[in-house]
Amino acid sequence: MTAQFDTRYDAVVIGAGHNGLTCALYLATNGIQPLVVERNATIGGAVRSAELTEPGFIHDVYSTNQNLFLQSSVYDDYGDELAAHGLEFSTTEKPFCNVFPDGSALRIYSDTDRTNEELRNHSVADAEGWQELHDQFGHFQRTLLPLYEVSLPSASAVRAMATALHNTSIDKILADIRIVLSSTRELGTEYFETPEARALMACWGMHLDFGPDVSGGGMFPFVESFSDLEAGVSVATGGASSIVEALAGVLREAGGEVWTNAEVTQVVTDDDRAIGVEIASGDRIGARTAVIGNLTPTVLFDDLLSHHSLPNRFEAYVDGYEYGPGTMMIHLALDDLPEWNGPDDIDEFAYVHIAPYVEDLAETYTDSLNGLIPKSPFLVVGQTTAVDPSRTPDTGEILWIQVRTLPSTIEGDAAHEIEATNWDDAKTPVADRVIDKLEAYAPDVRELVRERAVLSPVDLERNNPNLHGGDSVTGSHHLRQNFLWRPFPGWSTYRMPIENLYMIGAATWPGAGNNATSGQLAAQRILNPGFGTKSLVATEKYIKQKATAVRNKLHFFY
Repeated sequence: MTAQFDTRYDAVVIGAGHNGLTCALYLATNGIQPLVVERNATIGGAVRSAELTEPGFIHDVYSTNQNLFLQSSVYDDYGDELAAHGLEFSTTEKPFCNVFPDGSALRIYSDTDRTNEELRNHSVADAEGWQELHDQFGHFQRTLLPLYEVSLPSASAVRAMATALHNTSIDKILADIRIVLSSTRELGTEYFETPEARALMACWGMHLDFGPDVSGGGMFPFVESFSDLEAGVSVATGGASSIVEALAGVLREAGGEVWTNAEVTQVVTDDDRAIGVEIASGDRIGARTAVIGNLTPTVLFDDLLSHHSLPNRFEAYVDGYEYGPGTMMIHLALDDLPEWNGPDDIDEFAYVHIAPYVEDLAETYTDSLNGLIPKSPFLVVGQTTAVDPSRTPDTGEILWIQVRTLPSTIEGDAAHEIEATNWDDAKTPVADRVIDKLEAYAPDVRELVRERAVLSPVDLERNNPNLHGGDSVTGSHHLRQNFLWRPFPGWSTYRMPIENLYMIGAATWPGAGNNATSGQLAAQRILNPGFGTKSLVATEKYIKQKATAVRNKLHFFY
């Protein structure tokens, strides 16, 4: 059986997204010969740019904010090599703002004093609440945030927690955890006075699948709000594809290979061991050490391993994996950036959030879960060329609009205006509704549009099967499917129940975002099977060594 295989490779990575390329890069630079196979003609997955409207207008097709990659340990390890392959970033010190129906706005600048002044002019109580949260974020960075860079569970995570408990009070740790467990409505109500300020973090929650009343929804908005305040927002200069092209370039220099137009049709197994893949051409490629799926559980297990019998409990986990609501992407080529109602500098911000209020977000989220096209979907308006003017060949401009949240399958329209119940027919009237909402805040926008491209939730899945149902974050991030439980309880460390099979990507810890963490951690586990997990005896010994110091801080648990 194995004689039929192309036997040149130690590892085969399925999917040339940034996590897949990162995993292959760490393997290649440590003596493991990897091949990355990609079904599409271009690499990148959800990190990709293209000329979607007019020639020379480079749109980020899916993700655009690249802060997480720029601040990642992967970039720390390979930044110089990536730069040699042309990777650069453009950064703005005007990261995000919210606009409101009365023409007012709340603007968050990288200048902390300027931001505090903006909030103070709006409401002294809001400014005080924002500062209190900012102070708490500084503490969170030193205590719990390091957990986002390690496997869960692992000895590394135990060390991080023990260090945090040793260096701070239990009360402060519990305050951090309370924020993580809060909904964005709860955070807004506790820390802010006005409905405008309460919308600031609630909008960030909708970037994932955190409606305002979802417990645990406060975690990502809390981190994103203040990390953007401190670092600004960065995009890849010239387009998001420059990230994956640079990763692929460094990978090839290290001896790895990348194939495009090579769709995997099955993971080949021998008994209970993954030994390679079969691609659509019928060719089989062996993998001596590992098969790594940069995929969702649905694609990996239901599609590529449908022939393989899995443990009943694990099959139940796969069947129960939950996806979030759908997303629409609208890309506009403009003659000029919009003239917004409100302060003069709104057209200089990387993101403009249009909710406008928490109540609107809650209604939108509930409608989408119930299968209804929302009357007023939430808009994340990315002003790409305000950050990176190189994206167009002339004085034209680009708007990147993420529409959140939408039903994956349409049951009806909350406004009783759109009759279509399939996305191919509904996407144009829904896009028109989006432009109507945008026009209420930027009255000249329709006159400025030169061309538009619309990707419905169905289009997103057609282009990338990992975006199941148009879920742009490849699986719900609610508490029951996050942290130790992502993707499934007991399977959060990338190794799957078939020997030599691993899964990475946004469906695994630490979830969505271009941080490349799962690719890096999985590679380290493949290179060193004991990575981050030590033997049970060693882990128990380590915990006992820390017990005395921790016991005093956790005395009420004993």
